[in-house]
Amino acid sequence: MRILGIDPGIATVGFGVIDAARGAQKYVSCGVISTPAHTSLSSRLDQIYSDLEELFAAFQPEVISIEELFFNTNITTGIAVAHGRGVILLAAYRHQIPVYEYTPLQVKQSVVGYGRAEKRQVIDMVQRILHLPAPAKPDDASDALAMAICHARSATSLLSKTGGNDVCSTI
Repeated sequence: MRILGIDPGIATVGFGVIDAARGAQKYVSCGVISTPAHTSLSSRLDQIYSDLEELFAAFQPEVISIEELFFNTNITTGIAVAHGRGVILLAAYRHQIPVYEYTPLQVKQSVVGYGRAEKRQVIDMVQRILHLPAPAKPDDASDALAMAICHARSATSLLSKTGGNDVCSTI
């Protein structure tokens, strides 16, 4: 199964692509979609959508794993991320790619084995699990790979839970 993990944002959207089969995950690619500062929100959202379409065409993901939105202390940043997330969900829906959402705690638990793990621990485990020669850079790309790994490790239980037919499902 080809999984596209996404760490949503508005200035930077991390992406990570892995292939998962028989309990193993193999690195395919990772990077970021960057939008220029001081441009309109609409322009940034359009760029995210266009770049996602290129990613879909290049990698043909079977599913998308995305971080569930949560508000920390800065609600303004959370709202901007929500706009970006909405565009990502729309793009996936229009391409009929199933979407699975995970909380940061679920991702850390799946990748590190501890839901309150530090960011550095997650980055190190992503490198180890995918046998990368160095940590994925930037951190947004590593976070996206962690999203993909989380789904790879949860896919069996998710398929039985959702029947595998939903185009967009939330856990």
